[in-house]
Amino acid sequence: MTIRVDDPSAPHVADLLAHHLTELRGHMAAFAFALDATGLSQPDVTFWTAWRGEELVGFVALKRHADGSGELKSMRATSAAGNTGVGRALLAHVLAEGRRLGLNRIDLETGTAALHAPAVSLYRSAGFVDRGPFAEYRPSPHNRFLTLPL
Repeated sequence: MTIRVDDPSAPHVADLLAHHLTELRGHMAAFAFALDATGLSQPDVTFWTAWRGEELVGFVALKRHADGSGELKSMRATSAAGNTGVGRALLAHVLAEGRRLGLNRIDLETGTAALHAPAVSLYRSAGFVDRGPFAEYRPSPHNRFLTLPL
């Protein structure tokens, strides 16, 4: 698998990103904070895609905050790549990049619905623990907040 910096508005990303946003917004409505291509293109965000040969198998983004922390944003593997280690590889990549950048921790926001259970299990297996809301987030029964000190 190859993970590379990419353009979230590129045509090869469009379908997977649209599916990601539609699924989250369909389940969480006003409590879904996933970024669209414009949000993922901001200067404080780095976006990567994961590839197996010529096949796109996932993406992830890291948003850098002024307090020296990072936020994992919009991690997604394709349906075909489910349970093949893509999510674990993307997470490991973001954590390594956070350490390389000298970030003090990586935070994330995810949902509390069953849909998010596999991701939460992956995050916990990497050492993430619960925390309160951060940045612009507010408490909600629909959102879960996790952190990992680097």
